[in-house]
Amino acid sequence: MKLPLASKRASVRQLLAHLGARRGQVALVVVVQTVASLAAVSLPWILGVVIDGIEAGQQARWVLTMLGIAFAMVMVAGVLNWVASYRARVLGEEVFSSMRVELMDSLTRLPLSAVENAGSGDLLARTTHDMGSVQHLVRNGISAMLTMVITFTVTVGAAFASSWILAALMLVGLPFIVVVARWYYRHTTPVYRACAAGQASLAGMVTETIDHGETVDSLRLGRVRMAYMDAVVKQVWRMERYGAWTRMLLFVALVFGTLLPLLVVISVGVYLVSLGWLSAGQVTTVTLLGYQARGPVWEATFWLDELQFAIVALQRIFGVGKVPADRTPTVSRVKRAEIEASNVSYAYRDGQPVLHDVSLTLRPGERLAIVGPSGAGKSTFGRMLAGIHPPSSGSVSIDGVRLVDLTEDELRSHVVLVTQEHHVFVGSIADNLRLAAHGRDVSDEAIAQALAAVGASEWVAGLEKGIDTAVGAGGVELSPAQAQQIALARIIVMDPHTVVLDEATSLLDASAARSLEQSLASLLEGRTVVAIAHRLHTAHDADRVAVMEDGRIIEYGSHDELVALGGAYAHLWEQWTKR
Repeated sequence: MKLPLASKRASVRQLLAHLGARRGQVALVVVVQTVASLAAVSLPWILGVVIDGIEAGQQARWVLTMLGIAFAMVMVAGVLNWVASYRARVLGEEVFSSMRVELMDSLTRLPLSAVENAGSGDLLARTTHDMGSVQHLVRNGISAMLTMVITFTVTVGAAFASSWILAALMLVGLPFIVVVARWYYRHTTPVYRACAAGQASLAGMVTETIDHGETVDSLRLGRVRMAYMDAVVKQVWRMERYGAWTRMLLFVALVFGTLLPLLVVISVGVYLVSLGWLSAGQVTTVTLLGYQARGPVWEATFWLDELQFAIVALQRIFGVGKVPADRTPTVSRVKRAEIEASNVSYAYRDGQPVLHDVSLTLRPGERLAIVGPSGAGKSTFGRMLAGIHPPSSGSVSIDGVRLVDLTEDELRSHVVLVTQEHHVFVGSIADNLRLAAHGRDVSDEAIAQALAAVGASEWVAGLEKGIDTAVGAGGVELSPAQAQQIALARIIVMDPHTVVLDEATSLLDASAARSLEQSLASLLEGRTVVAIAHRLHTAHDADRVAVMEDGRIIEYGSHDELVALGGAYAHLWEQWTKR
């Protein structure tokens, strides 16, 4: 399932909502820019007055005075333009910042199933390429579009105040530009959308190739990957070429639509001056204003083009927040720690269930091992117990309350899942552990105890700065086994009453894994532990064992009971002990 797109109207409305939250700043920019535009358009008007004054025989002193006023207006326009641009840039930065925060908030609230189904490429493209596309528009385009609208409006108004006939002629090319622009934007929006999707495919391709470089090398898939990437690049290039061709047509329309009317204004103006209907100063004023109006028109087409591209990006960005939640929390607090799964079924795809009516009760403080062949549904059931996925049917509850009805904070304070997949965040080792505290104060001694519990004390002490050593991107690179120890130490800091371990020690060698599991068992004494095991000594140490096959629990009991039963578990144990 791909992540959805927000509608164009909803995207524009949401962007305007970010601006609406800052009405005061918008009003300030509009007022200052309006005054700056009035000062700027006064220059053509003053020059027209000077020309008429010279024809009327005004003295040089009067001409110099008018030119001095024109110079002052230029200075005022320059200063106010700087103030308006600065305030608009600050406004743009705030809007972009709030959009980025909103996107990250939406990402962190996405159902895990949506994240897994969407793939890393789509998410990466939305958070990087699409945000980059919007960044230029928001940071610079808001100020530019406010400036061009105000400048064009004031300029046209000044032209009509000087001569409505010439001002009307000045605008004769505008309908032609509008028609061509509408055609252009109608044809380029699908192109931009396809290009954005192509960029997402490229991002996913590059990410997969880098993350799984060893697999690519070992299977000699380099040429295959490059061929696929080359095909996607060529497809994006063809679409970009079509977009460039249509853009050139728009530019031609701009040239004809803005320059030819000026020739008409000059020609008609000269004729009307000869008839005595207009003065040379009026013709000069409207001609200069018409030339000045070309800037906002050209700039408008540029920014509207950017807006088209940005709207496609906005649809993808705001679409993240349109993913429906897979649960609606209604309960904020539970007391007891008993977890019960009742007739749980689950399907990743409709019609293909991987769990079938699984029922189980976890008593507080119990250690349960789930074993079975690959593809039996062990990890999926573990995710159900941890509240990662809501069941397709049936329920998983704690203290009689369904896990899907609990708030995320409340759920994670009770049940935590640790998998063989892990991540080391940028920061110090201490920072990585304190992340799990959710605001609680965690002393260095507590961190040291957590590291000791997972057998990480020795190698952490050997680092130059100990627990303050920077890790993650740009820091000390940890081995997969060390990163897994950090992930387990986080759980100790988090201190939930139920822990689901999905092959959480698989990256350690058998001896180290056995030692770590024994340490964890001692440290997690009194807590409920569900261990999805690939090493059967974990099942041997558990209070009860659940054997899964084809999405069902086929055997359930203690290690000794199941061995004595002589069924599937007894066969697995026999094979394990012969190794």
